[in-house]
Amino acid sequence: MDPKLSLCAILLPLLCLQTWHRVDGVQFEVSSSTTKCVSEEIQRDVVVVGDYKIAFTSSDNLSVTAKVTSPYGNQLYHQENVQSGQFAFTSKESGNYMACFWLPNAPPNVNVNLALDWKTGVSAKDWASIAKKDKLEGMELELRKLEDAVESVHHELLYLRDREAEMRDLNELTNSRVAWFGIMSLLVCLAVAGWQLWHLKTFFEKKKLL
Repeated sequence: MDPKLSLCAILLPLLCLQTWHRVDGVQFEVSSSTTKCVSEEIQRDVVVVGDYKIAFTSSDNLSVTAKVTSPYGNQLYHQENVQSGQFAFTSKESGNYMACFWLPNAPPNVNVNLALDWKTGVSAKDWASIAKKDKLEGMELELRKLEDAVESVHHELLYLRDREAEMRDLNELTNSRVAWFGIMSLLVCLAVAGWQLWHLKTFFEKKKLL
């Protein structure tokens, strides 16, 4: 087999990994009466970079307020009255990170189209700076990207495995509690039925019907 073809056969599947942990750019409408939020589930110790800007506006001099919060509600980014901006952080805990946008002090019945490019993991890194700092060129840089992509996928799979284990434990605990609740309910029903029989027997004996 041609060594070049062999190398391509190995690298081609790995090139797909460069899209891992990436949210493509999206556009959505933000009106004066609503708050629009975008969220993504991100695991711990992942680099996140988001760029946003007003792509279209129905009125002049409109601006947005942007806020990014962690899964526990901690504020990671906040900017008021801007037409574009960028937020960047490294996640401290796993969960849903949320970016919200709204129009402050806007007149009624106006809206803007907001473009958001949210990148996470490998795609969020500044590879131009990394290449310049580590003096990487061509194939070396691509292999470095692939190495980071594989490591990112590995961490993601470990995270999914841990989440699956947590859900399995929770499911087993729930099933156990439901089973015990069913047993306790049955015992209570039997106790109530026995008490009713005893009460009826006592009542009939007092009335000398038995």
